Amino acid sequence: MKHSYRFSHLLLTLLVVFSGQVYAAGLLKPVNSQLPDLQVIEHHVDVVIEDGYATTTVEQVFRNPNNQNLEAVYSFPVPEKAAVGEFIYWINGNPVIGEVVEKQQAREVYEQQKQAGQQASLVEKDAYKTFDISIAQVMPQSDVRIRLVYLQPAHVDTGIGRYVYPLEEGGVDEAKLAFWSRNEQVLEQFSFNLSFRSSYPIDALRLPNHPNAKIDRVSDKEWNLSLSNSRGATNQDLADNTGEAQGLSGSDQRAMPVAFLDKDILVYWRHVEGLPAALDLLAYRSSDGEERSKAAGKGTFMLTLTPGDDLAPLQEGRDWVFILDISGSMQGKFATLVEGVRQGLGKLSSLDRFRVVMFNSRATDFSGGFQPVTPQSVEAVLNRLENFQPQGSTNLYAGLKMGLNHLDSDRSAAIILVTDGVANVGVTEKKAFFRLLEKQDVRLFTFIMGNSANRPLLEGMAQISNGFAQSISNADDIVGQLMLATGKMTHQALRDVELKFKGNRVTDVTPSRINSLYRGQQLVVFGHYWQGGDVEVELTGRIAGENRRYQTRFVLPDNNNRNPELERLWAFAQIESLQTQLDYFGASADTEQAITDVALEYGLVTDYTSMLVVDDAVFKALGLGIDRNNQTRVLEEQAARELRKQQDVQDNRVDQAQPMFSRPRAGVGGGAVGPWALLLMLVLFVSGYRKFKAAQ
Repeated sequence: MKHSYRFSHLLLTLLVVFSGQVYAAGLLKPVNSQLPDLQVIEHHVDVVIEDGYATTTVEQVFRNPNNQNLEAVYSFPVPEKAAVGEFIYWINGNPVIGEVVEKQQAREVYEQQKQAGQQASLVEKDAYKTFDISIAQVMPQSDVRIRLVYLQPAHVDTGIGRYVYPLEEGGVDEAKLAFWSRNEQVLEQFSFNLSFRSSYPIDALRLPNHPNAKIDRVSDKEWNLSLSNSRGATNQDLADNTGEAQGLSGSDQRAMPVAFLDKDILVYWRHVEGLPAALDLLAYRSSDGEERSKAAGKGTFMLTLTPGDDLAPLQEGRDWVFILDISGSMQGKFATLVEGVRQGLGKLSSLDRFRVVMFNSRATDFSGGFQPVTPQSVEAVLNRLENFQPQGSTNLYAGLKMGLNHLDSDRSAAIILVTDGVANVGVTEKKAFFRLLEKQDVRLFTFIMGNSANRPLLEGMAQISNGFAQSISNADDIVGQLMLATGKMTHQALRDVELKFKGNRVTDVTPSRINSLYRGQQLVVFGHYWQGGDVEVELTGRIAGENRRYQTRFVLPDNNNRNPELERLWAFAQIESLQTQLDYFGASADTEQAITDVALEYGLVTDYTSMLVVDDAVFKALGLGIDRNNQTRVLEEQAARELRKQQDVQDNRVDQAQPMFSRPRAGVGGGAVGPWALLLMLVLFVSGYRKFKAAQ
């Protein structure tokens, strides 16, 4: 574990200095516009994490305090793997559920309604960057209310669960930043509530940046937490929930916003140690023939495989190539970066070698090839780094290409890429990055910095190289995230993974390509089936060249109405798979149409479809939707969510009789606890000491 600790210390320092300028979610207004500001009056978030996925409901009230009609445009970062399928806009006091329409047509209808003075709303996706909500005809001196719901698989890694409500916009779209200013202040009411219900017991739940959040433990499988502020909240409440206390009181305090939408809200939960590895199943198959579906009788399932801890630590020395983004945004941080490299390289094993590649407008090999970990070689690299000044744009391709040069085929190598992935000079086509990585036998481990980072590119690069990608928020517990990542990079992996099913006409399984599983990773797959009954599942792969096989049996139900959201989750996973094909092979009208067809059938906002809300009479006149297909789906999902609230926590494990894995699942305990506890105490001590000195 010394190797793991040393490597983690270097990564910790490098990652911390890459958190850049914060751009918040909020209401947009053209820069230098003379139009008066709209206001965010209320912002309420309700999250339910249950049955392996999270449902996030965001309800907001906007106000026009002026004497003219205005259009509201609200922008927020795209949450990771979020399927947006429900949007409601209150028109004349009545909630109207949105329908998914092809993107161009949706925009045309919205503009027509806006020009005609009618109320309308539109949800559009701006690639990987943002979701933008437009609301036409916010009347003078009046409020409007909207509600948006999105789904995403729950993220659990090595026994640690992680949920992020993203508010930091990321600042990667220069054209958008140059055109829009934003108002992220919530004036009257803010709340964040999360209900957590787990098949497996957890022993802790925490919000690292909100220590005064109210956390209630109902049982070891059910927890609730809440944050809230409203007009009249104390200045300390504001500091606890937004970090923005200004030292005001009395009448000045009443004029303060109750919250700012500029910092991510991040929640961790930790499962108890020693839990068994398991196979968990969710299935949905409607008993009413599901008339809104094109294929009546089709069921949908989600399998979550949590393997046992079969992956041993690596013993041989490795080559580490650090590819670091040092474009102009790194001004003022470079001295810290150099100090981080100085401390971290001194901790590496003498069996390892290192290489440091930096890139901005062009790439530079600062280390001059691979270097042994000796005081002399480390000092030589540091002397060169200290004389460099960060500047320029982001030529990611040049940095990656240089990092891949001169790898030694006789040694295991890993690439550690730290960037937001927003390449803006040089080669920028996704498929060029993928094909570059295909030529090398190397694992790419990438840390995706901030919201609005180019996750599709970076995740695709990791998949092509059989590595992994890990998102990092400024709100993250960086030490904990590095703990999880280091365990993957310093342990064996299950390679050449395949998952096979026998029985019950299982089809449309996604992802179809798995490649590798690392220590502590779960495998989540979606699929369809055409009849209930027994199914055999087999997972195969190779560990250190040896074949491994895991298998079990489970039963798919004939009818189960508990989780209708599974259909949207399958559809989103299928769209991701189709999008990967586009990214690799280039533009294809057939593939784009396939994405559009899936999105229209299952009611999802994508790069090719948008969510449109107009008055019900307008929907009928325009002939949009098929019997209000999405409205029917939304009402069914709402009813299912209400029913689940009344039911006990569900046990979704299906391999108790024939366990698929023999060893317990990987956890954060064991040999890793000592070094990581020491590292955490060191970080806390240094942080506390600096604060103490600053106060003197």
